[in-house]
This record gives sequence, C-alpha cells and structure tokens, in this order.
Amino acid sequence: MSDAPLAYPPRWLTASQLQPTPAADVYGWLFVNQDSLTQRLIELSANRFSVVPLSEGWQSLRSDECVALNVAEGSQGWVREVLLRGDQRPWVFARSVAARSALEDSGMGLDQLGSRSLGELLFSDRAFARGPLHACRYPATWMPEAIRGDDLWARRSCFSRGALNVLVAEVFLPAFWAAAAIEL
Repeated sequence: MSDAPLAYPPRWLTASQLQPTPAADVYGWLFVNQDSLTQRLIELSANRFSVVPLSEGWQSLRSDECVALNVAEGSQGWVREVLLRGDQRPWVFARSVAARSALEDSGMGLDQLGSRSLGELLFSDRAFARGPLHACRYPATWMPEAIRGDDLWARRSCFSRGALNVLVAEVFLPAFWAAAAIEL
C-alpha cells in the first residue's frame, strides 16, 4: 500500500455536497444510518462477523487526515487498518487514525484492541461525540493490494472526546454490496 501524495486527493463531501447523489441503497449505507457500522454488519452477517487486523502503529498521517484532525501537516499518529468480515469475506476496509499528541494524553489504548472492533469501543463510550459523515471514492493506491479496487465508496467521520479526535474511514468492498443485495 502506498501513502504517497496523490496528484488529485479525494474530496471528502457531506451528503448535501455529493453530486451526483448515489443510488438510494448506497446513500443509506453512507449517510442515513449513523449507528455503529459494526452492529449493522453483525446483523447483516447473522452474527458471522469478525475483525482482522492488518496493521497498526505510529506513522506520519496523510495530509487529508491532518486537516480532518486539525493537526500540523506531517504529524505522527496511531494508524490502525483492519478488515471487517462477514461470512469470512472481506466486506469493509477500515482505517482509523488519531494524532499522537492527543492520544498519548487520553489514556485510550488503541494498541490494545486486537481483533475487537474500534466501533464497538467508540459507540459504547458515551463521552465520544460523532462528527458529520463524509463520503468519497477511495483511492485504490491507499488500499492493501489484496483488496484494491477502483471507485470504491468510502465514508468517514471523526469521533471526539475532549482533546482526542479519532478519524474512522470505512471503505465498502464489492463483497459487501453483494451481501447487502445492492447493485452498483
């Protein structure tokens, strides 16, 4: 996977900014239901849901992440990438980031999650407030090679608790849309 700057980085747009508007079923998964995606995937998979960690650790955050977290360009952060799977198939690629400066002072152990869902943690802690959802077509070069695809829909939002902001991006993979019986 490449974190190199893109000539044309994606524009993360709110529901009202997104033109043309995607099909109603796609729009619903991107914007309408703002509950836990983890919980929705558990239901869709009839409890055959799992989280597969791909990578995590300290690294330089991408430019779009620095802007969203309101930190200086090139800031260090905790980056966690996982696959959310239903029926043993990769449905969603998720990338979660938090600025090092805020995370170290927060007492939150993102490095302790293992195969637990970050969404489960964020939605169970009422101190976290979720910011608005944004969507884009996620750059293929930002995806792990094994699941890389063009024009994949993604959404992201920032969860805030005091000075800590956790930016969570979720990229919907073709197997997810097939399981949800949604034609793209």
